Amino acid sequence: MPATQITAEIDFAADGKHVGYLRVPHSVHRSAYGWIPVPVVSIRNGDGPTVLLLAGVHGDEYEGQIALSRLANDLAPEQIRGRVILLPMSNLPAAKAGLRTSPLDDGNLNRTFPGDPGGTPTAMIADYLEQTLFPMADYLVDLHSGGSSLFYPPTLLRGQGHTPEEAEMLQRLQAAFDLPYAWVFTGGGGPNSTARTAMGAGNRNGVVSIMAELGGGGAVTSDILAMTERGLLRILHVLGMLPDYEPDAARGTRELHAQGSVYAYQAGLFEPLKDIGDTVEKGETVGLIHHPDTPLQASDVIVSPYEGIVLCKRALARIERGDAAFQIARDAEPL
Repeated sequence: MPATQITAEIDFAADGKHVGYLRVPHSVHRSAYGWIPVPVVSIRNGDGPTVLLLAGVHGDEYEGQIALSRLANDLAPEQIRGRVILLPMSNLPAAKAGLRTSPLDDGNLNRTFPGDPGGTPTAMIADYLEQTLFPMADYLVDLHSGGSSLFYPPTLLRGQGHTPEEAEMLQRLQAAFDLPYAWVFTGGGGPNSTARTAMGAGNRNGVVSIMAELGGGGAVTSDILAMTERGLLRILHVLGMLPDYEPDAARGTRELHAQGSVYAYQAGLFEPLKDIGDTVEKGETVGLIHHPDTPLQASDVIVSPYEGIVLCKRALARIERGDAAFQIARDAEPL
């Protein structure tokens, strides 16, 4: 495979705090030899693990972007053992536009791995992450939310682990993040993963990887942001990278398996009849689709094909056939 065309302005091997940009080549009318400045921070203090922290993989997901920016400001090299690499706006064009996908190439970074070093900007970023940054890392924390269209409660996502050691570490990271919910995958992952996501790239590189869904609806929620910032510090502490941090008492996490999404089959205005955490029965009406443009038309019903609880809910009123209205999950079975 050809080498990446992206260059980093910082030395990831150097001790101290280093701030700069990943220069993604992008030749356009106004700038023939220009580049896209993806912000990157490396904080290193001697030997120890390397944690890669991503946010802004989808540009309309904001808690992670703010949390990593604050951590980059607040964390001093002398506080840590090892190395923390932070990308608060991983797909910068999407993040600056506040869009899920890049306005330059319509690229969804979390569906583009392993990328292409000679491809579009999104493909080049994916390739650089998978081929350059992931091999440096021992651990990955990828921060997401429901974006503009969905809302999730604070939820950690993880696999079950493909070795006893990985399974134990994933449990430790889950306990450290200490979010109200954990969505535990029932399959996939591992070094042979074909997933086109950041977690898939992490698995292929032997990186212990977790993800989080943190709110959404195109907004920032202060209590979820506080949970995110608290969780990141607790993770660094449990990995031995933040030895002087004193975590507070754990609040507990409810483990879930996703059942599937509930979709709209008509266009109109969506009225949810269920909220996050509500119990749902199979065949139950969970939402209505109204048609004010045809006032005498009866509202259509959205019926759940699953039994469980609501894990996420559509945040937008306008809905089209094929749009997800809810995601339903059930309690995880004991291993």
